[in-house]
Amino acid sequence: MSSKAIAKDTGISVKKIRPIADLVRGMKVSEALITLGFLPSPVARVISKVIKSANSNAENEVLTRADDLKVIEIYANEGKTTKRFRARAKGRSARIFRRNSHITVIVDHQEAVN
Repeated sequence: MSSKAIAKDTGISVKKIRPIADLVRGMKVSEALITLGFLPSPVARVISKVIKSANSNAENEVLTRADDLKVIEIYANEGKTTKRFRARAKGRSARIFRRNSHITVIVDHQEAVN
């Protein structure tokens, strides 16, 4: 049975999250956490927190060990965009879009390889 964790309104744009999510997709949970620990990006810390949460959910709901779990799905969707204005020359203004995202991680048992 799969377990899921969601981080909403992370304050990070989807464009920055997707390359790191693609890196960890399909890995074992333990390998994914080790890989994310070595990445210098602050996005890796946020993704590792969501993976740890999905791992804990799986351990509490299904009573499984972390060694048996694999990151089946990980994706980032756009959240609400905050709109701000910045002062520009000659009394004008420019729009600033601060993009947010929602990160979803689904972990499940690793299937036996024959």
